[in-house]
Amino acid sequence: MLEPRNNPNPSYIVDPPRLLRFLMARALGRVANTRQIAKKRAAAEKKRRSEGRAHRVEYFHQVDDPYSHLMAQVIAQFAQCYEIEFVPHVIRASGGRNQPEQEKLAVWARRDCGLIAPQYGLSFPDDAGIVPQASQQEAANRALAKLGADEFLARIESISTALWSGISIESDRTAATAAEAHSALDEGSARLAELRHYSGAMLYYEGEWYWGVDRLFHLEQRLRDLGACKQPEQPYVVPRPDTDVSGVDASDLDLHFFPSLNSPYTSIIFDKTIELSKTCNINFHHKPVLPMIMRGVAATPTKGTYIFFDTKREADFFGVPFGKHVTPIGEPTRQAYSLLPWAKSLGKDIELLSTLLRYAWSEGKALHKQKNLTQAVEEVGLVWSEALKHLGSDDWKPFIEQHQDEMVEGMGLWGVPSYRLCGPEGEHDLEVWGQDRLWLVAAEIRRRAGLCSSDLQQGTARERDDRQHRQ
Repeated sequence: MLEPRNNPNPSYIVDPPRLLRFLMARALGRVANTRQIAKKRAAAEKKRRSEGRAHRVEYFHQVDDPYSHLMAQVIAQFAQCYEIEFVPHVIRASGGRNQPEQEKLAVWARRDCGLIAPQYGLSFPDDAGIVPQASQQEAANRALAKLGADEFLARIESISTALWSGISIESDRTAATAAEAHSALDEGSARLAELRHYSGAMLYYEGEWYWGVDRLFHLEQRLRDLGACKQPEQPYVVPRPDTDVSGVDASDLDLHFFPSLNSPYTSIIFDKTIELSKTCNINFHHKPVLPMIMRGVAATPTKGTYIFFDTKREADFFGVPFGKHVTPIGEPTRQAYSLLPWAKSLGKDIELLSTLLRYAWSEGKALHKQKNLTQAVEEVGLVWSEALKHLGSDDWKPFIEQHQDEMVEGMGLWGVPSYRLCGPEGEHDLEVWGQDRLWLVAAEIRRRAGLCSSDLQQGTARERDDRQHRQ
């Protein structure tokens, strides 16, 4: 279904009135303001110094969370490389509106971590289930609950590896009782909620959150900027992989791209995805979907604020403008999407969506105002009087619904942007979600294009041998 009849999100969120769009832009604009972020960091550092505190990093470990297992493999090295006071917590899954579709989320997280682990030089047991057995989870929590910071760092990797490998975790003198473990989980989960977050594998430092191995380099950079790195000439513990596909011929591969107009993450990676596809000459399939909120995926202010801040941090890393915005959720998205089939017939749908994303998320041009929609259409070389013939029609709905069915039902993904990489024959499709998975798509393109090149060379050699044999 394109939009559910009973959307769990309030109607004023799905289709905000103009005043609310303005207020949201003001509030979240401060969250994503580079100057404001720098001021908050400076104030936090000034307060830390005045109180004589160490660089205190809190870590929240969730034993049944695959991302926490990846963190377990690097957290000790991270703590060793930086002058920090490390404070570990064990937590439960938050659930609720911050983590809807928990069963689907568990399946996705397990699959995703299996894909990214080798790329980061880490491991994930091939035969691990979606989550470890409940009795083993309890044993792991009991083994961790009473450990001090040093003992936690010394033992977390072995305990987590045993848990996910199905190896029995034996109790010893340091193990907590069941009651003590439950109390520690209550305390850790309460601390996570107090600091306004909801996920495992999270690091908290002076007002900011860092998620798992994917965001660890942001915290490393912040600590380096503060002079807290013991050996600054050494590389990051977990650097971000690159997305370079220059010199790669991927013309035998297909890349399906599922963006959304109301996705902050999509807005910062859309043009980079298009650039990657052109660089390697891959067969590109542009498949926009409706925003998650319009599709009935629950959203909360806590989650929205974190996503907005995280997008800004990622945008700065990529060198992409972001933050001056007016949300295009609701009717502006429907109106914009009504123009996409027409724009596609003229080879302009990708360029038009790129322009609309830029207007909405980095230039602060409200798409509920027709003058801005007109400007976007004309900027890409289309004629507004022709666009008016299609504006508000329902021609777009079957296409967008088909894209959503392919992504949600076919791929088991619900977030955007999502990617599906296909080919060569014999290779399973790579299906991933998130702007921070474009590097994985790039790595797979390089690998798969190499297989295609190898097959071509072998085929050419066979043809040459056949000709020589016939002669």
